[in-house]
Amino acid sequence: MAAPLRIVFAGTPDFATAALAALIDSPHEVCAVYTQPDRPAGRGRRLVASPVKRLAEEHGLPVCQPPSLKDPAAQEEFAAWRSDVMVVAAYGLILPPAALDTPRLGCLNIHASLLPRWRGAAPIQRAILAGDTETGVTIMQMDAGLDTGAMLHKVSCPIGPADTAGELHDRLAELGARAVLETLDAVAAGTARAEPQDEALATYAAKLDKAEAELDWSESAEALARRVRAFNPWPVAQTRLGEQVLRIWTAHVAPGPAEAGHEPEAEPGTVLQAGREGIVVACGEGRLRLERLQLPGSKPMAANALVNGRPDLLGPGVRLGTRPEQ
Repeated sequence: MAAPLRIVFAGTPDFATAALAALIDSPHEVCAVYTQPDRPAGRGRRLVASPVKRLAEEHGLPVCQPPSLKDPAAQEEFAAWRSDVMVVAAYGLILPPAALDTPRLGCLNIHASLLPRWRGAAPIQRAILAGDTETGVTIMQMDAGLDTGAMLHKVSCPIGPADTAGELHDRLAELGARAVLETLDAVAAGTARAEPQDEALATYAAKLDKAEAELDWSESAEALARRVRAFNPWPVAQTRLGEQVLRIWTAHVAPGPAEAGHEPEAEPGTVLQAGREGIVVACGEGRLRLERLQLPGSKPMAANALVNGRPDLLGPGVRLGTRPEQ
């Protein structure tokens, strides 16, 4: 094996902790960890450290939290680590050219998609929303563009028909941790080969907006089921139930009229069935079975438990997605 590398790691959320943990356990030396500044959270709005910061402190690693790496003082501190390479995983701050050029072997990014598909902030959720059956992790040599750098290593991962964004997130985090170790070994040995991205195949994974979580029942049941999976665990799909907001944690496409008993057609958003197997709702095309739901001020619960406890609330004929006056 080639000589161990001196690494600066940069990351912020849970996704990045798998890679940091793998680097800590590897022969390489993590000389410093960069993460975003502590943010206020919870009802008390107390400052909360990122998952990456907490992990780094558990292992006694130096932690740096500049609000930006564009500041000359922050760049000077960054250069003082004299790193061989920087490994970045969901850091959330832009690295200016001065920072990208500082490590001897450059900066590597762990990106949760098979680039050039789904560049940007939400590749996991966008892949599910689009109905992709495969995604993966790309280890990329960073440049000044948005996820546009040359690819050093790609590992694919299937997207199952019931996978939520949370489940896929966890698998890709572990996959990325293994992939970056393999890439670092190749970089250290001088055997890494960079492959330029094909710009013609590039797609953009825009940051999630809470407004996207509102279900439009005129869409097909397939599209709505994907939306529920893509927004679990955040921001969680939702629909109007009278004056309340009903959050939908899990849902699947239900059998159509021929298989379910020849019920007449109904307006999209109309509850067709409510029983032991869940709540079946008419969609623009097909039917969606709601399986795990949450009312305001309550914990998520099985749909049948909600029906048993409040049979008046979600019985057949109730319209979802509308206010009473509509």
